[in-house]
Amino acid sequence: MKLARFRNWLLAASMAVGLLAVPHLHAATAAEALKEDAVCTRCHDYTEAKPVLSIYQTRHGVKADARTPTCQSCHGASEKHMKGDPNQSGRAATDVQFGHGGAYPPSDAAEQTGTCLNCHKSGARAHWAGSEHAGRDVVCADCHKVHVRNDPVLSKQTQTEVCFACHKEQRAQIHRNSTHPIAAGQIACSDCHNPHGSTADHLLVKRSVNETCYSCHAEKRGPFLWEHGPVTDDCSNCHTPHGSVNPTLLKQRTPWLCQDCHSGDHANQVNSGGNLPGGNVTTVNGNAPLASAAPRAQLNARNCMNCHVLIHGSNHVGGSKYLR
Repeated sequence: MKLARFRNWLLAASMAVGLLAVPHLHAATAAEALKEDAVCTRCHDYTEAKPVLSIYQTRHGVKADARTPTCQSCHGASEKHMKGDPNQSGRAATDVQFGHGGAYPPSDAAEQTGTCLNCHKSGARAHWAGSEHAGRDVVCADCHKVHVRNDPVLSKQTQTEVCFACHKEQRAQIHRNSTHPIAAGQIACSDCHNPHGSTADHLLVKRSVNETCYSCHAEKRGPFLWEHGPVTDDCSNCHTPHGSVNPTLLKQRTPWLCQDCHSGDHANQVNSGGNLPGGNVTTVNGNAPLASAAPRAQLNARNCMNCHVLIHGSNHVGGSKYLR
């Protein structure tokens, strides 16, 4: 008896807060939605060149959920498309036409995205207005395939190919010697970037480059007793995120990378790898011909990190030079 009363109370409470709907209301909603869709699906059936009916295998086709849209929810009432337009030869387009390459020209970008944002306007999509993609008139249907069971952009294994349709430079970079496991499908573009908009540069998911990198590379976060300035400033000072011909995604090979900042030397002559006009190089004693500049013993094997291994920061009391 007590269990039955509790079950009835839980049902009433769930209905009151909208967590659960009465079963017959779900059935009525589903029947009405399918009846409304039937106006479209009697023509747009499995014979279509592009998948249409497979939308019922997606979240947009779950008719037991009252929030699920119908065909008209997205494409508009489209009276002229269904009943014909005496002022136009052939069948008119729907009120809202998505994507590109269809039988009809696409609707305005603002109208397309506005239709989607009627429902999808919170969370990660809150910054769409004014974002880089919105400014270039990219629309939702350029990346998303709503009618297919598995939207490629929502899977790590296939998402990158969607992004690389436009970002071709990054496609080439991920196939270099050193790269994040993007091609392997272990991480996707959306792990670092929010394509719907961001308050950070480069559509990053976090507030800065470093915060985004620290999501995975927490051991580099610190704080350290001795902090390396370029590291705390921006990881991309030394690393390129999509791929590099140098180890560990470095923008240049050491020692040249280090010498971009460190023009001083270990009490030896040459303190820069950059050639100056006339074949000279910079030394602690001024400019000198390259031929007379003695090699640096400290750069044996041409790698600063042979000694300065704690390059991201050190907690050792004597670690101001990031040595072993």
